[in-house]
Amino acid sequence: MMSSSPSAADNKIVIGKAGAPHGIRGELRVIPLTDFPERFEELKQVYVGNQLLDVADVKYHKQFVILRFAQYTNRESVALLTGQLLYVDKKDAMPLEEGEYYTFDIIGLEVFDLEGTSLGFVTEVLKTGSNDVYVTSRKGEAKQLMIPALKAVVKEINIQEGRMVVDMPEEV
Repeated sequence: MMSSSPSAADNKIVIGKAGAPHGIRGELRVIPLTDFPERFEELKQVYVGNQLLDVADVKYHKQFVILRFAQYTNRESVALLTGQLLYVDKKDAMPLEEGEYYTFDIIGLEVFDLEGTSLGFVTEVLKTGSNDVYVTSRKGEAKQLMIPALKAVVKEINIQEGRMVVDMPEEV
């Protein structure tokens, strides 16, 4: 089954990026862009760009996930997908533990201090290795506030209300 979506990014999350073809039978190297690379094993369909494709086979090679799609049977045809993003519906997102959030849920939250003053909106989440950092800015301002994603700093995240409450350490 191959169908199109008006906008593949609407209500979808990115799980990978199509790399170069792998072999001659229509396999494609995929760079996983998910914290759950094992999710590819259960994948039946995936959007590649605007096309909904049927996954025929999944295997792993070095840092890549190798996918073969029912709609692509040779190297030349699958090469046309190189560089496109792979998406799944948000409803198919991997379940998280209590207190864990998806990056796409954090971006756009309005950030408030303990007194209720707005500090701006989360525009980006930096993955630093030790902990994430929420980049926050006010509309029309170039200044950015970096908020460490630590329980001592982030006191509340409410996705439904679109807000985050923080207790920022005093600057030295």
